[in-house]
Amino acid sequence: MIDVAVARALTPGVGNVAHFNNAGSALPSSGVLSTVIDHLRLEAETGGYEAAAKAADRLAEVYASAARLLNCAPDEIALVDSATRAWDLAFYAVPWRAGDRILTSKAEYASNFIAYLQVAERFGVQVEVVPNDGLGQISVDELRRMADERVRLISLTHIPTNGGLVNPAAEVGKVAAEVGALFLLDACQSVGQLPIDVELIGCDLLSTTGRKYLRAPRGTGLLYVRRAALDRLDPPFLDLHGARWVTPSRYEVQPGARRFENWEYSVAARLGLGAAIDEALGWGLENVRDRVYALADHLRERLMELPGCQVRDQGAERCGIVTFTLDGTPAEEVKARLATRSINVSVSRVPSTRLDMTDRGLEELVRASVHYYNTEEEVAQLCMVLRDG
Repeated sequence: MIDVAVARALTPGVGNVAHFNNAGSALPSSGVLSTVIDHLRLEAETGGYEAAAKAADRLAEVYASAARLLNCAPDEIALVDSATRAWDLAFYAVPWRAGDRILTSKAEYASNFIAYLQVAERFGVQVEVVPNDGLGQISVDELRRMADERVRLISLTHIPTNGGLVNPAAEVGKVAAEVGALFLLDACQSVGQLPIDVELIGCDLLSTTGRKYLRAPRGTGLLYVRRAALDRLDPPFLDLHGARWVTPSRYEVQPGARRFENWEYSVAARLGLGAAIDEALGWGLENVRDRVYALADHLRERLMELPGCQVRDQGAERCGIVTFTLDGTPAEEVKARLATRSINVSVSRVPSTRLDMTDRGLEELVRASVHYYNTEEEVAQLCMVLRDG
């Protein structure tokens, strides 16, 4: 079980805000904070390269920690500066050909869909959206019906930004294996919130960030690349870290996923990512999931008691992201009202998940995303502000 009192004692920010924007960027712990600051101080006192050399063993351990987090090998991990960079590196490494098909879901995030449209224009790739099932998640039956040998990639957002649902990733992975398609999972909002096992899911590629449920610094992310998928991918760019210049006319890419990395990065941020991963593993991801899901369900119940408040979440499995509307009150006004009481939420709008929002006839949503350090008292405070205006 999560000891909430201990978690809050280790989280400086909870003394200032009731933070319900964890799907945006969670509050880092004091341990992550000190890890980053201590290394920046070491850089200032000894020099950046010299500080990195002293931290070499700890940097190597970040790969091992990330591998434990995802149940993979350390050489299947690339450390990068954001989930966006991780996803782009994976997606643009696919050797696209005219006639290839991409299958995706209705709740795909805008950045991903823009990339689909770009390769469709550039290479003559077909982008096809799999319908939802009756619960609002990707229909595995429809996916299986649509999949064939021309599907080069199945690309799925595991937890969409705006609906509270958890897509059935492992079932999607089975379909991808049946037709021999690559499976790219955007796990930006699931890693750190619930256990993620890439072997169970069956994805070939997985991208995620540090700043959300892992509670790591901004400017951190990681990419998982299944070893067996490496020969089917061509990194979209290489430098002297991702490859070696071996003769004047020849280079060799690095073995493993590190071919997707580049030479320059924030050592302090990467060490902070490692510290955050170790803390998540220390709490236990099953414990984190149970606490987050229970608190989110409690928030949904309290919101449904409020006049004019409609919870908009979908899916058979609902996570720590809670979305709602308040009749007659714009979402930005709700956010601003809560901010005056030091309560943080965010707003989701049509351009972020255009297909899903349009299908549901929604222009905007308030998003309150809980973490294990949030409390029932904070939930009551949020609902009181909404009720009293």
